[in-house]
Amino acid sequence: MANGERDDTAKIDTSETVTQARTRVIAVSGAGGLIGSMLVEQLPTQGRSVIRLVRETPRSAIHEVQWDTEGGLVNPTRLEGIFGVVHLAGENIAGGRWTEDRKRRIRESRVQGTETLCRNLALLHRKPKVLVCASAIGYYGDRGDEMLDESSPAGHGFLPGVCQEWEQATAPAAEAGIRVVNLRFGIVLSTAGGALEKMLTPFKMGAGGKVGSGKQYWSWVALADVVGAIVHALDCETISGPVNVVSPNAVTNAEFTETLGRVLHRPTVLPMPAFAARLALGEMADELLLASAHVVPSQLQRTGYDFQFPDLQECLQHELTSKPT
Repeated sequence: MANGERDDTAKIDTSETVTQARTRVIAVSGAGGLIGSMLVEQLPTQGRSVIRLVRETPRSAIHEVQWDTEGGLVNPTRLEGIFGVVHLAGENIAGGRWTEDRKRRIRESRVQGTETLCRNLALLHRKPKVLVCASAIGYYGDRGDEMLDESSPAGHGFLPGVCQEWEQATAPAAEAGIRVVNLRFGIVLSTAGGALEKMLTPFKMGAGGKVGSGKQYWSWVALADVVGAIVHALDCETISGPVNVVSPNAVTNAEFTETLGRVLHRPTVLPMPAFAARLALGEMADELLLASAHVVPSQLQRTGYDFQFPDLQECLQHELTSKPT
């Protein structure tokens, strides 16, 4: 073996049959993203093995399987008999201004990619027991003060349309008898990426403030609880369909701004008017920053999920004091 080359075969547990070992395997797409990277670190601590679904040529014949949104899995038989699949891959919604081309890529990466993967899974002889697929609370659109649970209807706009098609794209897996869970993620809080990371610099400089009126609800969730909810969805056999992954304590944008300023010990007196947000971000401002969605995690609470960070200030203090920023 060449110097530095990985010996993947050394990781195989030869004390068990292949079939027994496969029942502990979870395949994960989007494993390099904010959520996926933490998930693939957590799963082995629970006695599970991970197969990464990757776009590029696999570096490991054992721990990676190649796939793409059009052609699907290059070698689908590698997933025969595994326990579950967690599908997180998709174009970054907040990665840039929503041009028509970018909106097309956002939609296709989620809808086409999900449907292609689910059709591949449905054709397996020994299918996974569960598919946990990402979705988002963008499903609900701008709903003011209305309290929204998983039974609430979809809203109107680009994101609600994408989320509806995204969830519907899992139908081939459900029709094949695979338990499907659609996790509707709220605003994920982590200093490693996402909205909080982008907010830190202006807030630390004392340039933070509410966006628009500040009355719009921001339904947030700690990254640790996102990963916890994924594991809960894998293991809880009574969960299927849409699941809101948000803290039980949603706050308004003004409350979020005040809390972040308090944790950082910085003033929050420089608001961003709605017109300025629209000027800077276009359509994305209305659907991501100015829209109001007061979402509650009814399914997680019903099935006994225990939130690690249900309180916003506690979550922010954890993120900002226990990790370098």
